[in-house]
Amino acid sequence: MTVSAAGPIASFIASGRLYGVGIDSTLMELQQAISCDFVDVVDEDGDSMRRDYGFIEFYLNSGENWSVSGGAIELHRLAAHGDMADRWRAAMRDDFPQYLAWDELYGDFSKLPNPPALQNIDQGDFQEYRASATKVSVLVNNDHEERDEWLGHGDVWSVSLG
Repeated sequence: MTVSAAGPIASFIASGRLYGVGIDSTLMELQQAISCDFVDVVDEDGDSMRRDYGFIEFYLNSGENWSVSGGAIELHRLAAHGDMADRWRAAMRDDFPQYLAWDELYGDFSKLPNPPALQNIDQGDFQEYRASATKVSVLVNNDHEERDEWLGHGDVWSVSLG
């Protein structure tokens, strides 16, 4: 059975954790939480790494153990590449939509017990909703009007931790 991803995304905004993974989670915890194909991209100095699952990424810093320093759900990639969501659905049983309207996501977020306050910041082509308490930001498309291979006005572009 698959689950709509709007709920897990709303929980991510409220908690700063996606599938239980958040800032300071270890690489081992990330590997245990997410069982989907990925590519690791390590910087030239070996100090940081990006674990790329397609439209979901986690950023890690080296040290005694690799630890999560941030991450992002890049929903804008799904408008033209729905196959990424198909692979995720098969591995994780969550159904990420090709488009996700902010109104729908905010509806799920506002139903959570004690959701953190969101700061609304106009970024020109984007509207940012930032939960300072959890270090999560949601970017919403303010520009393009109609949905096609691009997001429409009011659609969520990305949800970022860090």
